[in-house]
Amino acid sequence: MAALEFTRRYAMAHRLLATKSPKCAIPHGHNEFVTVRLAPTASFRFSETNSAAPFEQIKKRWHQWIDEHVDHTLHLGENDPLIAFFREHEPARLAQIMTFQGDPTTEALAACFWLKLSAFVANEGLPFTVSEVRIEETPTNTVIVNRDVFDAGACGLKTGAWPTRADMSINDF
Repeated sequence: MAALEFTRRYAMAHRLLATKSPKCAIPHGHNEFVTVRLAPTASFRFSETNSAAPFEQIKKRWHQWIDEHVDHTLHLGENDPLIAFFREHEPARLAQIMTFQGDPTTEALAACFWLKLSAFVANEGLPFTVSEVRIEETPTNTVIVNRDVFDAGACGLKTGAWPTRADMSINDF
């Protein structure tokens, strides 16, 4: 079958504290595009449908998750003091904050997107594997995670440390 690629746009904000960049330590936002590529698990063969699965089925859950859980969220490291501020002063906004193990860099987000999309593909029983996640952070900065540079089993994500909303557990996603 053919490889499939699709793109979704979302808005987000983050701040990076561990990287020691004064510019990035201030909360700031990006309008990002995430493009994912799925590799088929079987070769192309002409058939009745001439596809491994309907395109809509493949991208529906991913796009819905991006729209509902990533778009217009604030990404913070799990130890960022802003989380305590929101808990105390604006608890209703905690649902719009995603927390990360370490700085919420675009590189970390791309790795997490890989893991989430892989889980969706496996859960849906789709005949594909994730082969690339590309996030265009700005028109001049793009992060690419692919099979050559990313090993999900050795990426160092602590058990239960998947980015979560500050008021939820990973099971709520």
